[in-house]
Amino acid sequence: MRIAILDDYQGVALDLADWDSLHAEVHVFAEAFENEEAVETALAEYEVVVAMRERTPFPPSTLERLPRLKLLVTTGPVNAAIDLDAAHRLGITVCGTGYFSYPTVELTWGLILSAARLIPQQVDSVRRGGWQEGLGASLKGATLGVLGLGRLGTAVAEIGRAFGMQTIAWSKNLTPADAQAKGTTYVSRDELFTRSDVLSIHVVLSERTRGLVGERELGLMKSTAILVNTSRGPVVDEAALLRALVEKRIGSAALDVFDHEPLPADHPLRSLSNAVVTPHIGYVSRDLYEVFYRDAVEDIAAWNAGTPVRMLS
Repeated sequence: MRIAILDDYQGVALDLADWDSLHAEVHVFAEAFENEEAVETALAEYEVVVAMRERTPFPPSTLERLPRLKLLVTTGPVNAAIDLDAAHRLGITVCGTGYFSYPTVELTWGLILSAARLIPQQVDSVRRGGWQEGLGASLKGATLGVLGLGRLGTAVAEIGRAFGMQTIAWSKNLTPADAQAKGTTYVSRDELFTRSDVLSIHVVLSERTRGLVGERELGLMKSTAILVNTSRGPVVDEAALLRALVEKRIGSAALDVFDHEPLPADHPLRSLSNAVVTPHIGYVSRDLYEVFYRDAVEDIAAWNAGTPVRMLS
């Protein structure tokens, strides 16, 4: 059995699970594939592929190029980048792993604090031999707007209240009663953007949410507001956000997700002083990776024994 582990950017997959127990040939791919042809070339001889979240897409056209593929394991319980219907049609079993969301909640607050208190700029100043630069903003008494009050958004709002922030929320299916039950005030969509000192995005990417935050919404925001996105890049119109940052129509953006990942080396977000940018590490923590790879090994062993577990439908 030949197993391919994809997108192991940190080179940690082999150390976090007992791959030897599978008695298989295991290969690790550390770099992202440039295109569909590169995926086919690299994976043509593998029966089992372990995908890291949605880093490598598997649409029908890619799956059809991999006739030897029999088992596709994704880290996490869902993966929008895998076409499940096509996989089932081609006889490919798809399995998931365990998951927990608190690393993303923690990173969200790391980004909020970094942007509000200008932490990256201050660290850079000290490293350059300087001292204090600029004035950060306190969070107590400020308004935290949450776009999407699901599991993640609710946890982010709860921490905001611990900082003494007022919390408001909107999403298409949110009701005032639901928001109140979660300790947060329901507001209209426009009011969410106009009132928020910090606006944090926590909606699932879909055709309904793609471009949900665009030129109009950014235009409603305060000139001092912080936009935070740890959800998915395309929820925000990236071109409109770049214009707002360059023209300083909003205070700053703190971003962990982007339209294209990895973020191109020459992308302007890398050099904007009012953008705090991290490389999609919301879920990248040792304890979660241990769950991912441990469960992936279990998935492969169970499938090989003819009793697959954690199958995705």
